[in-house]
Order: sequence, then C-alpha cells, then structure tokens
Amino acid sequence: MQEPNTPSEVNTNDPAVNDAAQASPADTNEARIAELEAALEEAKAQVLYVKAEGENIRRRASDDIDKARKFALEKFSGELLAVKDSLDAALAVESNEVASYKNGVELTAKQLLSVFEKFNIAEINPVGEKFDPNKHQAISMVPAEGEPNTVLSVLQKGYSLNERVLRPALVTVIQAK
Repeated sequence: MQEPNTPSEVNTNDPAVNDAAQASPADTNEARIAELEAALEEAKAQVLYVKAEGENIRRRASDDIDKARKFALEKFSGELLAVKDSLDAALAVESNEVASYKNGVELTAKQLLSVFEKFNIAEINPVGEKFDPNKHQAISMVPAEGEPNTVLSVLQKGYSLNERVLRPALVTVIQAK
C-alpha cells in the first residue's frame, strides 16, 4: 500500500494544485460576496413571503369580522320572525271579539318573552328598588310616603342584554322630604 504524498512530495507542476494554491484573496472575497448576495436575496424573498402571509391573515380576519357583524343577529332575527308571524295572523283574523285579540296578543307576548329569555334579554322593572342611575332614568321626583330615592313607578321598562343595559327604565322617584 502506498502512503499519501507528503507536502514535500506534492507535484508543483500540476495546474489544479497551482491554481488553488495561487488563489488570491480577491478571488475568495468575490466568492464570499456572491455567497452573501445569494443569502441576501433568499432573505428578501422570505421577508416578502412573510409580509404577504401577514396581509392574507389580516384580510381573512377582517372578512371574518365583517361576516360576524353582518350575521350576528341572524339567530335572533329568525326567532323574531315567529313573533311577526303571530302578529300578522292576529291582524288577519276577521273576528270582532276583543277577547280573541287579547288572547292572540298575550300569546304573542309570551313568544316574545321566550325569545328574550333565549338571548339573555332581561326586563328592568325596578318598582320599590333603590334608584340606580346605571339602570334607571329618572323622569321626575315626587313627594310620597317611602324611602327617598326609591323608584315609585315605572313609566317604561328598561332592558338589559347579558347584564349590559340596552335601555334604562324610565322611572319616577320618591323625593326626599
């Protein structure tokens, strides 16, 4: 078996060996620059890809938000259609009896309350409660028997959705003596 050539035995007449040995620092710098430029172009392409992906995510999220806003009331609206149908049916009745209309309106009111319960809409009917400016709107204060700043009567019921006030109750409040 022949041993590898030692440095002193390397043939200096071989052109491949001479070219590699004579490679100037300028040639290695140019190769390094070309390598770095290629890496830079790859990094630029990755940045553009990430930027485009971010724009796509933002656009999809915006579309989802728009759809959510547009169709947020879809279930609620569908439930209200039954109430509207009941009102239309009541108007179509040819009967002149007040009791018949009253029964129809009561059934429609029950349907409406059922829809309210299903969607967590609660009445604010605060007769006898302490006045709360977050839930009540005082229309007037009247002198009366009872504790001051207590709701005496409700002119219009208020409503809340998931404990957030949709409309405050319009109330009269007992005035301090």
